[in-house]
Amino acid sequence: MHVLPCLALVLLTACARIGPPTIPRDRFDYVTAISDSWKRQMLLDLLKIRYTDAPVFMDIAAVINSYSLEGDITLGGQYAPVGREGETFAGLSGTARYADRPTISYQPLTGDRFARSLMAPLPPTGILYMLQAGYPADIVLRLAANAINGLENSYGGPGISRAGDPKFRELLTALRQSQDAGGSGMRVVVTKDQPAVMMFFRPLTNEAVATPNRRIRELLGLDATAQEIAVVYGAYQSHDREIAVLTRSILQVLVDFASYIDVPESDVAEGRVYRPLRSSEQLALFPPLFKVQNGLDAPPDAYVSVRYRNARYWIDDRDQQSKSLFNSILLLFSLTETAQASTAPVVTIPVK
Repeated sequence: MHVLPCLALVLLTACARIGPPTIPRDRFDYVTAISDSWKRQMLLDLLKIRYTDAPVFMDIAAVINSYSLEGDITLGGQYAPVGREGETFAGLSGTARYADRPTISYQPLTGDRFARSLMAPLPPTGILYMLQAGYPADIVLRLAANAINGLENSYGGPGISRAGDPKFRELLTALRQSQDAGGSGMRVVVTKDQPAVMMFFRPLTNEAVATPNRRIRELLGLDATAQEIAVVYGAYQSHDREIAVLTRSILQVLVDFASYIDVPESDVAEGRVYRPLRSSEQLALFPPLFKVQNGLDAPPDAYVSVRYRNARYWIDDRDQQSKSLFNSILLLFSLTETAQASTAPVVTIPVK
């Protein structure tokens, strides 16, 4: 009869410790699952845009998980009647129930949130944050800018392709050289109305700094003596102490990004997907930003892969440039939500 207290002790111990052990397991499992699904959703929507299909963005609004562990123990016994001495009847039964009930809420990106997140131009301050985080200036502006002081970036897409100005390519190179040499940077100045972005040039201490900085001033038509230049939203500057950046919306970034995805040649020949109109000169000035491969099956160790139509598309895990550029899009997407409270997934795990 020592079984009863032992079983009860096991159930009580399990109930007392069911909560804490779930934290390290569930937290990282959900982080991994949400991260992987976010990458796959982005790649799938890029493919939809490439095929002139409607992209759909579905946010994970909340993840709620509930655990319960319950147990019942029943003990019964009966003594035999007179004449059957020495015989007794007893019974012991127990039941245990364990339940794991995840509830995941999805929220499609529609209406005002769709317009604000996908159609509104990226704020210049968002670009500044990426530069301050160490992202290369030429890559960030290649992704996020349509024009800088009238110099136009390359843009791909069905019916709206635009050739890039060779001087824009030269500007990106000079900005990257200046950034690498520590010859320039950006900072935010708080004014009465709103934060203002300023680009500053360091003193010309050596040729590695002086050469790209001079070329930046020449290309943008800037005052040769000004140490700080205001960065504003727009296509053209109003004076020589201003840099006007016409930023793209996230939708424009996605359309341009999607135009570089390799698709089966049979789909192009049948008119299922458009062929970007880029000359060899344009491809030399503005080469593909990343590479998405396609085939019947993706490698098991692919960085991200999805099936779309009759093919599998993926980014190779060894392709560092493609991975970095793909992550830049995810970061730009996040920057569009800075105007409101964070809508990141909330994981709530009540334990019974």
